[in-house]
Amino acid sequence: MISLEDVTVAFDGFTAISNVDLRVEQGEFVTIVGPSGCGKTTLLRTIGGLEEPTSGRVRIDGRSPEAAQTNADIGFVFQQHTLFPWKSALENVTFLRKTAGNAPEADAARALLRSMGLEGFEDARPKELSGGMKQRVSIARALHLDADVLLMDEPFGELDEITRDELGVEIRDLWRRERKTVVFVTHSVPEAVFLADRCLVMCGQPGRIEATFDVDLPEPREEDVFGTRSFQEQVAQVRQTLHENYA
Repeated sequence: MISLEDVTVAFDGFTAISNVDLRVEQGEFVTIVGPSGCGKTTLLRTIGGLEEPTSGRVRIDGRSPEAAQTNADIGFVFQQHTLFPWKSALENVTFLRKTAGNAPEADAARALLRSMGLEGFEDARPKELSGGMKQRVSIARALHLDADVLLMDEPFGELDEITRDELGVEIRDLWRRERKTVVFVTHSVPEAVFLADRCLVMCGQPGRIEATFDVDLPEPREEDVFGTRSFQEQVAQVRQTLHENYA
């Protein structure tokens, strides 16, 4: 479980986020959507211990983010894949477990790559993979770490729309099987609604959580959900809130 209590983060006089309270339950998939500059990434980095709060408190299962990181309980997936170019896809997936002091499980890593549609590419180097395939490897790497919390910062931001949709279906399906606690930052309202159990709308400078939407969509979620009236209505509600509070 993730909890933030009255968290403010400031840099050299600039306040990025202010007085944020948030609770993410174990196994919940939460998305954060908002305009550029509203503090989405700062909030995510603060949850993960990559930024220090100026005031307030962050806890992951009752511990500081730093303690959770030390115990390899936080996995990150960023917009850029951050793979090692000299390592194969399989070696990239197993690397984090090694650095965390845990024995890599090659069979489990291969199974993750297979589940991400990368069977046959285990020995491929990043230069031999498309952008979508590289992000699949990054996601498999974070999952192979077996962290309880997965923090994702616009991981599909550089991908084309069709690949984004495909990866969204895959991520949601993996989440249903693994039941990790996921916080996912995106600029895309449809993506935020499709993926989430709960969608948070951030606005303002400094950033704040302006609204929370409980997403009601059928499971498992497939691409045909995009054409449903329920999905379109929920996207419209989130988008309207963004426009009403844009600053």
